[in-house]
Amino acid sequence: MNWTYPLASTTWDQAEYDAIQRVIQSGQFSMGKSVLEFENRFSEYLGSKYTVMCSSGSTANLIMVAALFYKKANPLKAGDEIIVPAVSWSTTYYPLYQYGLKLKFVDIDPETLNYDLTALKAAVTEKTRAVMVVNLLGNPNDFNQIKSIVQNRNIYLIEDNCESLGATFDGKQAGTFGVMGTYSSFFSHHIATMEGGAVTTDDEELYHILLCLRAHGWTRNLPKENKVTGTKSDDPFEESFKFVLPGYNVRPLEMSGAIGVEQIKKLPDLIRVRRENASIYQDLFSNSPHYKIQKEISKSSWFGFTFILNEDAPISRKKFANQLIEAGVECRPIVAGNFAKNQVLKWFNYEIHGSLKNADLIDQNGIFVGNHHYPIQKQLKGLHALVDQILNS
Repeated sequence: MNWTYPLASTTWDQAEYDAIQRVIQSGQFSMGKSVLEFENRFSEYLGSKYTVMCSSGSTANLIMVAALFYKKANPLKAGDEIIVPAVSWSTTYYPLYQYGLKLKFVDIDPETLNYDLTALKAAVTEKTRAVMVVNLLGNPNDFNQIKSIVQNRNIYLIEDNCESLGATFDGKQAGTFGVMGTYSSFFSHHIATMEGGAVTTDDEELYHILLCLRAHGWTRNLPKENKVTGTKSDDPFEESFKFVLPGYNVRPLEMSGAIGVEQIKKLPDLIRVRRENASIYQDLFSNSPHYKIQKEISKSSWFGFTFILNEDAPISRKKFANQLIEAGVECRPIVAGNFAKNQVLKWFNYEIHGSLKNADLIDQNGIFVGNHHYPIQKQLKGLHALVDQILNS
């Protein structure tokens, strides 16, 4: 279908295609110097000490969770409790199940779509070992309040920031508030490297564990002095197939690293234009009697634009979505809605804290459309007229 208002659009130009050609000409297709350059530039952009690029945002979540199990001091263990928001993407949750953690689902705020902070505070107990913070659709959480909830407790704070690259809270980049944060560079995200993701941290031990987990659990990619094995042998042959952690192969391609280098150069402008588009969206859609839109916390990077129909809206979410689609507006449910409703949970060790009424509201009445890295004032005005027509006809 030819969308008049697509969900996502390419951020590439000739620079990315030239980067691919340079990799082709080099003959180095597996992870190499371009990936390392991307990692350094990404860390610089975020103000983070270390970045580990990997094959996707999903595998970034996987090795982030895994890394906490292999810390020398105070590691996570199977059966430990981790708090999660009820609205997020599937691979926020799957690594937690895969490592045997007990998930405690907590409701979200119907305005911000991030944690309901009152519910989060009540959910934290002496059993809580970690909190997964998800910055949804570009919107950072209120980290001042979250840190006040977990401070002076034996609780790890980790962030799934895959939808929110470039968002800031009080001037600090989202994804850098926890001990680790993850990012995605899939096509529809703020930057695109074909497939790709990253984990950032300021903790050197976690960085070394992540390097090891990313590539087979071997020592080859660790520095000579490292926090996993201590001192490596000077003999590269001896270290070539030495396995110390049960890792994976989630390495990125060298092409993805090279593309990422070009994307990082553009990122400040990509975020600036997304925020300018969001200002227009807020002006146009803020005062409807039929729906609410996402309330910004600090500075969102505006992954997309939401509509949450009121329970007394004159049309169902299904009819609303169908009429948008028929008019050429590509749209989706808000992430995965209330994830706790899914049949996959029969495999999980989990509990639900209180009720998930707000997550249910989002699940049943929520929809989102795309934002873009180029000005879309005309498209947003057209969308406003269309939405008004659908809801008032």
